[in-house]
Amino acid sequence: MPPVLASLRARLTAAWRGHAAPLLARAWAFAARHLRSRRAVLWALLAVPLALLLYVLALVPFTPAISDIRKAKTEQPAQLVSADGRLLAEYKWVNREWVALEDIAPSVKDALIATEDHRFYDHFGLDWRRTGSALIRTLGGDKQGGSTITQQLARNLYPEDIGRAPTLTRKLKEAITALKIEVLYSKDEILETYLNTVPFLYNAYGIEMAARTYFDKSADKLTVLESATLIGMLKGTSYYNPVLNPERAQERRNTVLSQMKKRGKLSAAEYDALSKRPLRIRFERQIETAGPAPHLAQQLRKQLIDWADRNGYSLYADGLVVRTTIDSRLQTLANQAVARQGRQLQGVADGAWASRSAWNPKGPLVQALVRESAQYEAAVAKGATPDEALQGLLDDAAFMRQLRQQKTRVQAGFLALDPRSGEVRAWVGSRDFATDPFDHVQAARRQPGSTFKPFVYGAAFANGMLPSDTLMDEAVEIPLGGRQVWRPTDEGPPSNAPMTLADGLAYSKNTITAQVMQKVGPERVARWAQAMGVRESRLDVVPSLALGTSPVTLKEMVAAYGTIANGGQYRAPIVITRIEDKNGKVLEDFAPADPERAAGLSAVQTLRDAMRGVIDKGTGAAIRTRYGITADVAGKTGTTQDNTDGWFILMHPQLVAGAWAGFNDGRITLRSDYWGQGAHSALPMVGEVFQQALRTKVIDARERFIDEEEKSGWVDNAVGGVRTWVYDLFGRRTGPAAGTPPPAQGMAPVEPAMRPSSEASAPQNLPEAPDISEAPLKPLQDATPDAPPVATPIEGGGGLPGASFGGQPTVPAVPQSPGQPATPSAASPQNGGTGDAAAPMAPASAGGGLPFFIESKP
Repeated sequence: MPPVLASLRARLTAAWRGHAAPLLARAWAFAARHLRSRRAVLWALLAVPLALLLYVLALVPFTPAISDIRKAKTEQPAQLVSADGRLLAEYKWVNREWVALEDIAPSVKDALIATEDHRFYDHFGLDWRRTGSALIRTLGGDKQGGSTITQQLARNLYPEDIGRAPTLTRKLKEAITALKIEVLYSKDEILETYLNTVPFLYNAYGIEMAARTYFDKSADKLTVLESATLIGMLKGTSYYNPVLNPERAQERRNTVLSQMKKRGKLSAAEYDALSKRPLRIRFERQIETAGPAPHLAQQLRKQLIDWADRNGYSLYADGLVVRTTIDSRLQTLANQAVARQGRQLQGVADGAWASRSAWNPKGPLVQALVRESAQYEAAVAKGATPDEALQGLLDDAAFMRQLRQQKTRVQAGFLALDPRSGEVRAWVGSRDFATDPFDHVQAARRQPGSTFKPFVYGAAFANGMLPSDTLMDEAVEIPLGGRQVWRPTDEGPPSNAPMTLADGLAYSKNTITAQVMQKVGPERVARWAQAMGVRESRLDVVPSLALGTSPVTLKEMVAAYGTIANGGQYRAPIVITRIEDKNGKVLEDFAPADPERAAGLSAVQTLRDAMRGVIDKGTGAAIRTRYGITADVAGKTGTTQDNTDGWFILMHPQLVAGAWAGFNDGRITLRSDYWGQGAHSALPMVGEVFQQALRTKVIDARERFIDEEEKSGWVDNAVGGVRTWVYDLFGRRTGPAAGTPPPAQGMAPVEPAMRPSSEASAPQNLPEAPDISEAPLKPLQDATPDAPPVATPIEGGGGLPGASFGGQPTVPAVPQSPGQPATPSAASPQNGGTGDAAAPMAPASAGGGLPFFIESKP
């Protein structure tokens, strides 16, 4: 008898004697004791296979249906498409590129069948001989797998339905599914599906992505050695990872070569030569193609999944076509503008932070950043003392260089929409989705600075004040109660001359804006901002709100400016217009929401005209002088304390676009009084897009804002007249409508910079970003704080009691972007003047309002 058969016979005998025979004898004895006759014993034995058959039949409904398997064969990811038909993104399960079997090197197919299932073409999904052999070996103590390629495919395609637990139920469900697959697929189709769905680590799914990842080539160019290496990984991708475990991978590769020789796919000479060669890995992680609007695609994913679930579709498999309002031309222009300006600002940041004085390992900011790092936490967790962990990382040059690059990376966001419909035309969430997938349009809340001032002036115009009204540009003291005052200031000293409200807005004067806020009241301003479109973020109802202290999103601000451009009619931003199936059948249309009257037409038109002055002569004059834009546009710049955030929003009858520039961590700034201003950091992105959009006629340079008369009855006119008379009598300083004095001498039309601040507090958790759908208008009491007063000590002094305004208590701040520290809210007594320039203040950051300065009166 051949040695192999003798060995097999010995194993069978040992297994029978050691396991099966004693079990059968005990079962027979038990049955004989409890059953009345041998006939009953035989009936009991027949009941076992019958029960097993019934159990198998009962499992059939719990395995994937024929329709599910057929769908898996032809699955197509949903496509996100622009309004002009360009592909923006695809929603894939995994990073995979499907290739036909004929486009895969034959050596891959030979290696797979020789190693995993050499009777693949001879069975119908189950190899009974292999299953029996695996069972016998397992009983003998040598655990073996008996799954065919078809069974493995069933397990890979439906891990949730079948599972991976080593149980009889799982094996039966796997076998049933394999039989279904064999009914539907040909053998070559099964091989093609298997090779395109099997995972290979590093987010590489399928043989094509594996070939690119490990050998930097396509699947049809793989050699025998490379094919054997990849197929060898399938036994355990982590254990036989050729990048981290090259020796194991080479040993497993040679095992695959040996199987190929055994099955006649390699000669002995070829095997001897190939098995001696070393691994030659050319590893390169494959980055999934993001498309031109990746942040928007990510924001829409959850909503689209919910829609698909409600309507019985799969976002990843049914070939849905999601049509959007995005204009691919504007999206391309926006991507280019953000990338170009991002590089410019990054050069400024790199130069500013490269010096030893800025990135000082002994400085409290750098040490705080080190303590917040994952490496610091890991060192402490391993037993190092906090001081040892800190010093070790401070001495690690590579770590410190990486930390500096990470923390001082400039970020930006850009959004453009059509104010007439609310349709979003361009959406850029960051400079690079692969580097920073955090969305600075929808998810980041930042202090808007002076871009919030139009809401103050708009509320004032709605309540009877006029652009020609004058206020004194002088030092302002606003009593806060409790022997405390707020003293907002600008970068330069006040001129002590009268200034019109129109010039106060055009030149972004904090002293004028604060006085307007005092006359109008923060409650009215907050309501006006909410009505215009700031509907998702909470606004602190405090005087410093006038200077942009409450964090908001770029989407809210652009939507609110869209309301101004649209004559006071709010249109909720929309992105999706309709969803179609893969054959072009419309499944659902999404019409824009009806316009909502948010403010009176007269007040909005007055505000819009005043905002023209920002562009014609004020802080946004570069739109005319640098970018040569002569169209009818209006807008506003914004700069927050210490040049932390730069903003600019521009309005045209057909397009409103806004940009933000800054850092994810509010303690990091550009350290430049020039580049840190919104007029120089954010404006160029908007200016470039508008310039090219007008040049290419994406928008019409001849279009103008049309001022219309507000329709009102005689009662409204009478009430308005009385209101204006009362306001003139008691509340408004009147001045000449024309010939008003120019701005103070030496005041250039640029956004004033903020003064340095003290250090920020420790970061807190990032709040969950709101859904992309527009939130309904909330009552003011729902949008303002309701927490108990919080007292925050002034830097370097004792703690003063918390200040509150209009009965609204102060609240702590909330951070609004990754790594962003929280700071006190705008109502905290340590806060100072905001918007464009201020007296010494506490820090501005993502979470709190720009601080306003409070002093105790003697």
